[in-house]
Amino acid sequence: MGKQAILWMVFLLMWGTSCSQNGGAVNGPVVVITTPEGEIRVRLYEETPQHRDNFLKLVREGYYDGVLFHRVIRDFMIQAGDPESRNALPGVPLGNGGPGYTVPAEIVPALFHKKGALAAARLGDQVNPEKASSGSQFYLVEGKVWRSGELDTLENRMNATLRQSLLRTVFNPYQEELNRYRQENNQQAFNERVAALQAKADSLFQAAPKTSFSEAQRQAYTTIGGSPHLDGGYTVFGEVIDGLEVISKISATATDGANRPLKDVAIKIKVVE
Repeated sequence: MGKQAILWMVFLLMWGTSCSQNGGAVNGPVVVITTPEGEIRVRLYEETPQHRDNFLKLVREGYYDGVLFHRVIRDFMIQAGDPESRNALPGVPLGNGGPGYTVPAEIVPALFHKKGALAAARLGDQVNPEKASSGSQFYLVEGKVWRSGELDTLENRMNATLRQSLLRTVFNPYQEELNRYRQENNQQAFNERVAALQAKADSLFQAAPKTSFSEAQRQAYTTIGGSPHLDGGYTVFGEVIDGLEVISKISATATDGANRPLKDVAIKIKVVE
């Protein structure tokens, strides 16, 4: 074998060890999630240090030992981290437990919801506009493979949702005033106020960041798949580097009406690197 061929093989080996299973170069500590279906090896991102450090702290304390994947949705994600799920009786509603604190959002556009992404669960925007993460609950993305046209449609839908949200935010404080103009049959005042509010909402929409999937996102979502509609809303703080098939097995398990697996899927997590 020639010198150039040997150098090329060495390069390929180095590339393989420095890249994740999902195709992105990452560094950071590694944890192993042990489940009845096998092990999931996850590398935590250095770009989200608060989530990384909090997760490592809980893992080292044994916080996750014995908790369940309590919320499982086929072709979407599997969620765990509720301490109340440990030894929970069948049919008991789960998903409200935690350590009593939240973690500030660390949403990084380059870290997205491709298959195998590790992300933090959280309460909804109405009660949590800052998108702060649960102190302990997390999910692993299963998702699906998307066509390019589907991503185009999703972009448009997500931007339309943003516009509607801004309209509600701008108009809601003025509903009583607008209703009064209607009752008084004061069409001119009504139209002037609506025009001014519409202009304000349009200005906010123009200034707001829009959903526009990057080349890297499109490449991932049209090949390995994922859940792109979650991008920008939740903190992604790691990714699976081995064991994607385990997520798929758990994602396909039978569940009840609350998306809890009929057969408990208990976990244990340890730091290995």
